[in-house]
Amino acid sequence: MKVCKFGGTSVATAEQIKKVVDIVKSDDSRKIIVVSAPGKRFAEDEKVTDLLITLANVALNNKNVEAALENVVTRYRLIGEELGLDSTIAQVIEDDLRNRLATKSNDESLFMDTMKAAGEDNNAKLIAAYFNHVGILAQYACPKKAGLLVNERPERVQALPEGYAQLENLKNAEGIVVFPGFFGYTKSGTLRTFNRGGSDITGSIVAAAVRADLYENFTDVDSVFAANPKVVENPAAIGKMTYREMRELSYAGFSVFHDEALMPAFLRSVPVCIKNTNNPEAPGTMIVSERDYSAQPVIGIATDNGFSTLFVEKYLMNQEIGFGRRLLQILEDEGISFEHTPSGIDNMSVIIRNEYLTEDNRLKIIKRIEEELHADDVHFRETDYSMIVLVGEGMRHATGLTARAATAIARTGSNIEMINQGSSEVSLVFGVDKKDEDKILRELYTEFFQKVKVLA
Repeated sequence: MKVCKFGGTSVATAEQIKKVVDIVKSDDSRKIIVVSAPGKRFAEDEKVTDLLITLANVALNNKNVEAALENVVTRYRLIGEELGLDSTIAQVIEDDLRNRLATKSNDESLFMDTMKAAGEDNNAKLIAAYFNHVGILAQYACPKKAGLLVNERPERVQALPEGYAQLENLKNAEGIVVFPGFFGYTKSGTLRTFNRGGSDITGSIVAAAVRADLYENFTDVDSVFAANPKVVENPAAIGKMTYREMRELSYAGFSVFHDEALMPAFLRSVPVCIKNTNNPEAPGTMIVSERDYSAQPVIGIATDNGFSTLFVEKYLMNQEIGFGRRLLQILEDEGISFEHTPSGIDNMSVIIRNEYLTEDNRLKIIKRIEEELHADDVHFRETDYSMIVLVGEGMRHATGLTARAATAIARTGSNIEMINQGSSEVSLVFGVDKKDEDKILRELYTEFFQKVKVLA
């Protein structure tokens, strides 16, 4: 059995939805599909999720919602009409949206989740209706009834293991199951949405729950590439990679697949294949537990930016038991997570995403470190910092790889601000000035992939 997830561009229009149905029809093992909300139809278009956020904000500001509501309903109505469906489905969607609007309360966060989830939920209903319209038995699966359980607030939303047993029943359903991505329900019945890439997470959860033979994640590219094709011309396609490699690349900026989405599939050893809705015959990229890395130690290079460095220096820091824990506790108290912590004997740097920092909490953090840890020097530096990440299971066995990478960066005339390698040696991170990011990526790609066409 295969579980297939189709992203926003794959279900943005009637034409795209017809492709989805053709893909499912072409393989009898494709029994469960997870769908996103309709994405952009063209560059200047708005995603349905963005329209729903606008609608929710209008409601929260106690303004007339009719125009914003009609914008959402019209998108679904047009898709339904082009698919040959009658007006019933558009009315079902409008009624659903009005019911959601009626749940407005003082809890703006939960109300926003309820409204955003309408994108995936109603698209699943529409797509299930179209399957039946063309003579293919299908049913919409409500995540609440199916058993996709998530934790309660305030912790960030995650699926609960006890929900998997209920979700496993989906494999016994008659016909095609159309499951909405992006959200689940707490045991108390509260709807909560996953973070970015939520539909990828849902697809992985469902695939793991039913112990699928394969989880196919359909998007708008033929495969995962070794580097960003917007920066590197015609980068090599990756034929096979490991879960850990994909997670490292996703975390470091690859937008093809959300880094959290792999965990459910990984834990139950469900292989994942990234495929293209517009070119389903392309083999795509397989994500598996193990691969032969002898021919290509580096599988991909990712870049991410928007970082700052918290620099802390104190003489004999290494002899002060608990210093690092107390430093990170200060960040935890401020609700800030960290990315890397390169350190020396008497100094320690903490790499933090700028999105977590404000002028106020920067000053508060510095003051607390000075007063509580008695640091000799503490300050923030590099507020426009980029991370260049080389990823590959074979890097730990490749002699001189760090030297090759550093030499390549030196050829660009750029300065390396930080080098960090995890204990697993699957990734090697270079901190550089953001303005040098693209030229460094191109030079590193030339160094490690110039003559490589396909990575198998």
